[in-house]
Amino acid sequence: MQTAFLYTGAGVIFLWGVGHLIPTRSIVSGFGTLSPDNTRIITMEWLAEGLTLCFLGILVAVSAWVIGPDQPATHLVARACAAMLFVMAVISAFTGARTAALPMKLCPFVKSAVGIAYITATLV
Repeated sequence: MQTAFLYTGAGVIFLWGVGHLIPTRSIVSGFGTLSPDNTRIITMEWLAEGLTLCFLGILVAVSAWVIGPDQPATHLVARACAAMLFVMAVISAFTGARTAALPMKLCPFVKSAVGIAYITATLV
């Protein structure tokens, strides 16, 4: 059961991160005319979030694969990644989720669900 929760959560959050990365150019252009500095900042932040989500998935998957899903070190990694996802979910709930974009509204729920899966994996 631990393995299923860890790898499923890792896959979901990795794909959610990739989903951030692929449309970066169109997301940034959707803001309309921006100064070059603002364009760079929005691009940087959008890419940073996508890469962070991918990393949180890869880190848990690699930890489970290399160390083992039932090992204390993997549990520590999963709990730390869950904590980060919960923080990111709160930030998303008060920012992006308040926009009209459906994917942005889903972000806090996806991040929280994966965080819960990671925590659950460390308790079963």
